[in-house]
Amino acid sequence: MTDTNPTVAELVERSNRLGADPRNTNYAGGNTSAKGTGTDPVTGEDVELLWVKGSGGDLGTLTASGLAVLRLDRMRALVDVYPGVDREDEMVAAFDYCLHGKGGAAPSIDTAMHGLVDAAHVDHLHPDSGIAIATAADGEELTRTIFGDEVVWVPWRRPGFQLGLDIAEIKEKSPQARGCILGGHGITAWGDTSEEAEANSLWIIDVASTYIAEHSKAEPFGPALEGYAALPEDERRARAAALAPTIRGIASADRPMVGHFTDSDVVLDFLAHAEHPRLGELGTSCPDHFLRTKVKPLVLDLPASASVEDSIARLQELAVSYREDYQGYYDRHATPESPAIRGKDPLVVLVPGVGMFSYGKDKQTARVAGEFYVNAINVMRGAEGISTYAPIDESEKFRIEYWALEEAKLQRMPKPKPLATRVALVTGAASGIGLATAKKLAGEGACVVIADLSLEKAAAAAAEIGSGDVAVGVQVDVSDAAAVQAALDATVLAFGGVDLVVNNAGLSLSRSLLETTEQDWDLQHDVMAKGSFLVSRAAAKAMIEQGMGGDIVYISSKNSIFAGPNNVAYGAAKADQAHQVRLLAAELGEHGIKVNGVNPDGVVQGSGIFAGGWGASRAAVYGVEEKDLGKFYAQRTLLKREVLPENIANAVYVLCSDELSHTTGLHVPVDAGVAAAFLR
Repeated sequence: MTDTNPTVAELVERSNRLGADPRNTNYAGGNTSAKGTGTDPVTGEDVELLWVKGSGGDLGTLTASGLAVLRLDRMRALVDVYPGVDREDEMVAAFDYCLHGKGGAAPSIDTAMHGLVDAAHVDHLHPDSGIAIATAADGEELTRTIFGDEVVWVPWRRPGFQLGLDIAEIKEKSPQARGCILGGHGITAWGDTSEEAEANSLWIIDVASTYIAEHSKAEPFGPALEGYAALPEDERRARAAALAPTIRGIASADRPMVGHFTDSDVVLDFLAHAEHPRLGELGTSCPDHFLRTKVKPLVLDLPASASVEDSIARLQELAVSYREDYQGYYDRHATPESPAIRGKDPLVVLVPGVGMFSYGKDKQTARVAGEFYVNAINVMRGAEGISTYAPIDESEKFRIEYWALEEAKLQRMPKPKPLATRVALVTGAASGIGLATAKKLAGEGACVVIADLSLEKAAAAAAEIGSGDVAVGVQVDVSDAAAVQAALDATVLAFGGVDLVVNNAGLSLSRSLLETTEQDWDLQHDVMAKGSFLVSRAAAKAMIEQGMGGDIVYISSKNSIFAGPNNVAYGAAKADQAHQVRLLAAELGEHGIKVNGVNPDGVVQGSGIFAGGWGASRAAVYGVEEKDLGKFYAQRTLLKREVLPENIANAVYVLCSDELSHTTGLHVPVDAGVAAAFLR
């Protein structure tokens, strides 16, 4: 079995070591392979095999199941039927006829490079230092200067079968070589043992890094630009939060995107120097880079001192130009056989003094796009430091971006979940209804921000839901306008914007009119009536700036309609929330923002409100044991069913789904049937 084969174990370990260090390669970039002996499942005899990282995998987290396994004899026999470079794409389908056994990953476009090179172990990586040499205008000469005859220059060629043949020929004719620099692309190294291949890969990377460090000019990106230096951190992040909704709207004109923000020193330094407009216009070079960052970024051409208003106005102008420019790029190179244009919006937006916004179909994709552009900046610095940055031609970028094989890969992607690309902010979400709602929304594909009075509980709830690419926790006192704005800022910086808000934060005191103090009244209304107003106001502003519509859902209560005993402050606050739904639905409809409410009743399980004393008080009012309160509530309903947090979460999801895309101003009772609370 492959998982117990020592060659496989050795390959996985080497891959994980190489992939764990960002100096060696980027996320999901590069591939590794090993040749060895396995057992033919039909004859039981030994057979030579090639194990190679499959399409789309990541070296740092690679496991045996992520390897494609091919018969080496059949793989090498493909040379005899190769129809030539004009038809080399046909060879990818031929790899399927070389597969060994069942399972395993799909072979990638680089499989030929690994199978045809006469070495037991091969690494293909995308280190910043190696790509800097590969994209230098005099890369071939630099390769000889830096490495002598131990590393051979390979002129740019699109990945595929012919590149595999080219590298195989180099290995055969240059027995002293440890590897090669692939023009405009990356590096490939090999060895007779796994240790030797890894050592050769690291040697090429280290020698290139050392040479660049020792020979680079002092200011690879040119002199500092006045007014373009990084803003102080607090001011920088506040500016980023103010710009984020507009920029996300720009990046989502063709299809909704999730965003990521970074203000790393690498990005800020690049934008602070004179050559960044020229280099930004040249775009990235390594195929792994520009497939995720698009052919080039949108760069705001204003200093950091520009106002938010001026920056927004200029970004909107540049967005129009960017879309026109991208259409021109497509029109210049598309043929009748090319896939349709996939969207004209930028995936990377650079703002001097502030940082970088990157976008994708989910948070991970957006984050990785940003990481790849940081790689590209490092490549530009290296190339400019010792030469001139000269990426591959625009026409070659198009050939890869609109490659039929790339299109086929995109078409194989699983259908997105219903709430994919949507960013949800749920208040009071560390327990009960809020937590169940956050889990439901995340399960349906949304990115979720858990907002709660306790940061510790919010963070724990977010971790329970998933990684930081799925959920994050923030602290908020919804009765404090500044705290609410800080939570909204944290939301847009975490995921690019906000699309879906659930006003769930609440508390309750069960007291008669004469026992209710002014402080009780104010507390109830500050948290629920005022709190939901503050959250809705801040969220609506961001949604309007995005121009992507949105949903605001109030978790109101059956008590907003039903008049019960010892409940004046809570019931009145809930009635306030219920009418906010109607008022905001009428006001925000023109912006495509739907506002709806859910009226629960008797949700005891997991409830922070009930656990905090409300349950004991209500049990005393009704003359039942607190532990039996849920059952008591169930028996007074028409359906005789206890209402659970998950029932409320389901209602929230339906209100925000496409199925109710034309519904606003609605209150949905989720109370198992309380006739006295029927809407009239």
